[in-house]
Amino acid sequence: MSDLARAVERLGHTLETMGLPRMPARVFAFILADDQSVYTAADLARGLDVSPAAISGAVRYLSDTHLVVRERNPAGRGDLFRVRDGDIWGTIQAARLPVLDVIIASAQEAVDLLPEGSAGRERVEETRDYLRFVQEDSRGLDRRWREWRAAHR
Repeated sequence: MSDLARAVERLGHTLETMGLPRMPARVFAFILADDQSVYTAADLARGLDVSPAAISGAVRYLSDTHLVVRERNPAGRGDLFRVRDGDIWGTIQAARLPVLDVIIASAQEAVDLLPEGSAGRERVEETRDYLRFVQEDSRGLDRRWREWRAAHR
């Protein structure tokens, strides 16, 4: 097994324990660790030694969750896949922030439906409040990350 393959398997396993499904975790780890900047589905299948069918579902998951960018291949049929340019993780995190708006609104709708003083309502209020805190703190985190990145690169 090559060093790249070992690195991909280790990182992929870690991403899997963080909640990514196995094949999307492996594909994302490969895209991060390999030196190419864009990949066809065939490149990914070959690099991971898996079937093109396994890649299809994985890249759909990764593009739906904004972990990779899907682009049309100008040189032929099919799509190209890549990580976001520049600040990969900052961009991914920023893309996920609007999702918090939806979850917070949904939690508020649930709060409004639940009886005042009930244990369930209190848990949903706590969830809403925590997510509001995360949302507010994420904006500051993004600023601090960019400052830290600029100072350490």
